[in-house]
Amino acid sequence: MRAISIVDFPWQGDTLFRRACFISAGLISVLMFCIMLSLVMGAYPALAKFGLSFFTSTDWNPVTEEFGALNALYGTVVSSIIAVALALPVGIGVAIFLSELCPAAISKPLFIAIELLAAVPSIIYGMWGLFVFAPWFSDGFQIWASEHLSDVPVLGTIFTGPPMGVGLLTSGIILAFMILPILTSLIKEALSTVPKVLREATYGIGATQFEVIVKVLLPAIKGPIFGALILALGRALGETMAITFVIGGAQSIDASLFMPATSISASIANQFNEATGDMHISALIGLGLVLFMITFVVMGTARVMLRRKAK
Repeated sequence: MRAISIVDFPWQGDTLFRRACFISAGLISVLMFCIMLSLVMGAYPALAKFGLSFFTSTDWNPVTEEFGALNALYGTVVSSIIAVALALPVGIGVAIFLSELCPAAISKPLFIAIELLAAVPSIIYGMWGLFVFAPWFSDGFQIWASEHLSDVPVLGTIFTGPPMGVGLLTSGIILAFMILPILTSLIKEALSTVPKVLREATYGIGATQFEVIVKVLLPAIKGPIFGALILALGRALGETMAITFVIGGAQSIDASLFMPATSISASIANQFNEATGDMHISALIGLGLVLFMITFVVMGTARVMLRRKAK
């Protein structure tokens, strides 16, 4: 007698597959809710004591149990903005070169090498930033900027301070190196989806290669570029070890990008193991809740905007 398999009842296979997908999606939602609930419960003592001042205060003193998240929030946001501002144009340029200008024999190995950079552990980027990049950056750009940009309005305020190597700008540059493979890979894949007929038609009416890239290809992938930007920003916001090495760890806000600062993830990594007071631990969990909410809002806003563009 022939054994009965699921092939004999294909509708059952569809039903099982649909239910398995539904359960998986539900488990992810439940997991996200549980994570957020645990963060809220852990941060409740600090939020109950400090209220909204927890998000607006720059005080962070474990001895007197005065805690505010503004220093870490400022460092997280500024370093991520620096990283995205530096990495996005470079990522677009590299993706265009690999997709449109580079010979196929060279493009594929280069693309594989760039993708492998994304697999490098963040602690390696942090150690390289601290021991290699920071000394070079201190002896090179920081000294040059102090000598030539100190009298320039605005720039003199941003690029001033002792040449220590570590600081907000250094952390932003290291983050830019880390998110560059993600941006390049996603933008190159988006360029590969543009139909060749569109390129050929544009060349056929006499357009130059520059005009094809700027006026046809880039406008055609505005949505994917924005999506890649948001994914890279999410990676930059949550980065921990690399930032911890090079941001300096100072609980302060300074207009100069050369000065040491801190971030949410760096504060948690540096202090959680040594936190003994219940309020200190609660404040650190509160920082985690702030980072969770920032990432959630950024990703959610990006999703809504992409849906509007698709419509």
